[in-house]
Amino acid sequence: MTTRDNWQKSSFSGSGDGNNCVELAAISPHLLGLRESDTPTAILTTTPVPVTELLRAINSGRFTPRRP
Repeated sequence: MTTRDNWQKSSFSGSGDGNNCVELAAISPHLLGLRESDTPTAILTTTPVPVTELLRAINSGRFTPRRP
C-alpha cells in the first residue's frame, strides 16, 4: 500500500493541499495508482504502459481541452 508521501501531483495543480487534481503513485514496480485529490480513498490501479501512452498523447497535442 502507498503512503501519503508516495503520491505525486501535477505541477500544473499548484501548491498546497485542497487543490483538485489527479495524483499518481508507484504501488509496485509494475503497478501504478491514480486518484483524485478530493477523494483520496478511491484509487484506480493500472500498469505503467497505458499511463505512459496517455501522457505521450497529451504532450503531443492529440487531446484538446474542452471549453465549458
